[in-house]
Amino acid sequence: MTSRSSQATARPSTEGRAVARTQTLLQGENGVGTVRKTTLPGGLRVVTETLPSVRSATFGIWAHVGSRDETPSLNGATHYLEHLLFKGTERRSALDISAAIDAVGGEMNAFTAKEYTCYYARVLDTDLPLAIDVVCDMLTGSLIKPEDVEAERGVILEEIAMTEDDPGDCVHDLFAETMLGDTPLGRPVLGTVDTVNALTRDRIARFYKKHYDPTHLVVAAAGNVDHAKVVRQVRRAFERAGALTRTDATPIAPRDGARTLRTAGRVEVLDRRTEQAHIVLGMPGLARTDDRRWALGVLNTALGGGMSSRLFQEIREKRGLAYSVYSYTSGFADCGLFGVYAGCRPNQVHDVLKLCRDQLDQVAERGLDDEEVGRAIGQLAGSTVLGLEDTGALMNRIGKSELCWGEQMSVDDMLARISAVTPDDVRAVARDVLTRRPSLSVIGPLKDKQAARLHDVVA
Repeated sequence: MTSRSSQATARPSTEGRAVARTQTLLQGENGVGTVRKTTLPGGLRVVTETLPSVRSATFGIWAHVGSRDETPSLNGATHYLEHLLFKGTERRSALDISAAIDAVGGEMNAFTAKEYTCYYARVLDTDLPLAIDVVCDMLTGSLIKPEDVEAERGVILEEIAMTEDDPGDCVHDLFAETMLGDTPLGRPVLGTVDTVNALTRDRIARFYKKHYDPTHLVVAAAGNVDHAKVVRQVRRAFERAGALTRTDATPIAPRDGARTLRTAGRVEVLDRRTEQAHIVLGMPGLARTDDRRWALGVLNTALGGGMSSRLFQEIREKRGLAYSVYSYTSGFADCGLFGVYAGCRPNQVHDVLKLCRDQLDQVAERGLDDEEVGRAIGQLAGSTVLGLEDTGALMNRIGKSELCWGEQMSVDDMLARISAVTPDDVRAVARDVLTRRPSLSVIGPLKDKQAARLHDVVA
């Protein structure tokens, strides 16, 4: 059991350095699960969760920049930069970076999303100082050499090609474009072949300087970690690079430009010679800060979140029309998406879409019965806890929470919010979200007559 705490302590300055402010955000029993936060001079935030019973630790740095922060000509720059930060610093070559973590049996990686980027390393607890030094060095001291930019361009173009070769993945990018058009949220995280080819070393370097200052970063560590030691090591690493404070930091721009950009009733078909047709039918969802997101999570779970869900039972189990069928939600700062995915034979596209639309309409009109809601609450609660069983997941939770919400919620708090969802809550959010006019994206070898009939699904 954990409890909230807002205790704060101002640590006395040493060696003439400015004072850092430390808070205990969540207090665990006997220190287990305790979440602490220190804000360093210059605005860098360090958040940790302590689990003394494990022998591993995951250290990550979250940057408040994603593909939605790019202009059209910079599309793909955030992801490009993610690659380049692994290519070397003044202190380490690309080989040195990877070899340092490999030598202790650790793992290191990064990912870019539409609203944030994360770099992380998972190691034995005794090797945490090494992980902190390596990841901080990458984030603060990347050289971004012209030759590395050119070499990595080819790697990224191959990554784009790989994604385009996977229609089950590519259809989600197509759906974002269908729903949000030529806007930052509607463009692909990887960029396009044209935009990646057009990016220069100078433009990427300027992007790096603009977005990777301390006020835009959150440091997170979870596992067998000591908060005070992590703070000291992070502070030392940033000070050594001269990156702890910046006088020219660019304020984080508000993310509220998508509210008026939602589209409805659009159909986008990409003709590909694939064995299956890949479908996403969806509509505007909820922003990630919307209090109804808990009810939407329960709705999503019951509708298409598991083997007992309505869509899985109706489309796969009863009729055998698809192998993979599910629903999902995506929440952003100012808007969201709700979608249903299915992969099926091209000649069964209309049967599958009719079943999907029928289920959405039925739930919108009548809601879910109490048994379905209860089962979905149990499934969502269980998966939430099981998904936090390793230090990497815990680091993701506290880092993303600080970056996106500016607060921490304990597992008990999350379970309480899920358990508090009622059938009436689910019915209300279903009436709101599922009655919005949908849009449709399809990748596959559809004939002209088949494609023409797709507009009936979103009418």
